[in-house]
Amino acid sequence: MGTLIQHLIKLTDHHDRDLLELTLSKALIDLLPLQSVVIAKVLSEAGVGRWMPVTKLDARGGGSVTDPLRVDFDLLPKLEDEKDRLLCLRTQQRVEVALAGDAGPRIAYIPLFESSQVDDEGVLEIHSPQGLTQSDLETIALLQRVFRNMYRLLAYSDRDGLTGLLNRKSLDDTFYNAVLEELDEGADSVTTRLSAKVSPGQERRHRVPPNYWLGTVSVDQFGAIGEHSGHLIAEEVLLLVARILNNTFRTYDRIYRLGGEQFAVLMHCPEEALVLAAFERFRANMDKFIFPQVGHVTACGGFTRVTADDSPSTALERAERAVDYGQQHEGNKVFSYGELVRKGLLGDLVNVGDVDLF
Repeated sequence: MGTLIQHLIKLTDHHDRDLLELTLSKALIDLLPLQSVVIAKVLSEAGVGRWMPVTKLDARGGGSVTDPLRVDFDLLPKLEDEKDRLLCLRTQQRVEVALAGDAGPRIAYIPLFESSQVDDEGVLEIHSPQGLTQSDLETIALLQRVFRNMYRLLAYSDRDGLTGLLNRKSLDDTFYNAVLEELDEGADSVTTRLSAKVSPGQERRHRVPPNYWLGTVSVDQFGAIGEHSGHLIAEEVLLLVARILNNTFRTYDRIYRLGGEQFAVLMHCPEEALVLAAFERFRANMDKFIFPQVGHVTACGGFTRVTADDSPSTALERAERAVDYGQQHEGNKVFSYGELVRKGLLGDLVNVGDVDLF
């Protein structure tokens, strides 16, 4: 059993937000006489909020970690289906439920975040054989304070300074820690261990499931916007593009700004046609939006299936070639890299070491 100091060190040793909830859960299970710990965060889509169990751990060693990219949103419980969690979330106060009288098992619901400090919402759900003591609550509060501080620091380092979208560093981390992990669970499981560690810039290869997709988006004629309207207006266009991306894609899809007018989307989807439909919705939303002081602005999108030999760079290269093809053919288009290759419109890339050969 680790000491409190050892667990605090583990919480502050991370460079990846996806592992913080798991580390917090392990610390609580290790340090306190608990039965289980659940951390549930809120996902929203089309105005409907649902609970996603990020981690589930019990004192006997069982548990799971949910990969947000692979959840089936419609199968998650709605917020109102978990009334005690929802009460905790809305009041931002601890809620305790006695399951069999005052001396029996209890569930304590504690807000995961301070609502004024982060955009995320969540609840720490603690199952204990008896009520939590004052000492237990003090230990929980201390661990949560460190967790929240680390979460804010990592959230800041993962974000693009202009748009607030995730940045390229975050894309690399997610690609290595989740997408390229060998998933041993069955077809109906949505959990995976997020335990891989990769040095910055390191290119690793792993086997992957066939239904991860990486797409890129580039604003058409963006240089001309800056020349004609100025730098500040060009930045406003990028902010609005980021908003359209957020409003178009699912809340659990990962959206990134790569730099300049380039954006990326990482998603888990069973069919190429559904990925194409999502990018087409974004293209159409861009096409009909009137940008202040600029007017009509379009964008091209391209996407590719993540393959067993991919790194972030190789997958991005294929997606960007599809975008380039669209921009070379009048712009305002979306293409699948795989479909362009199948039609003979693009030559396939062959990876040899760090060199891409056509």
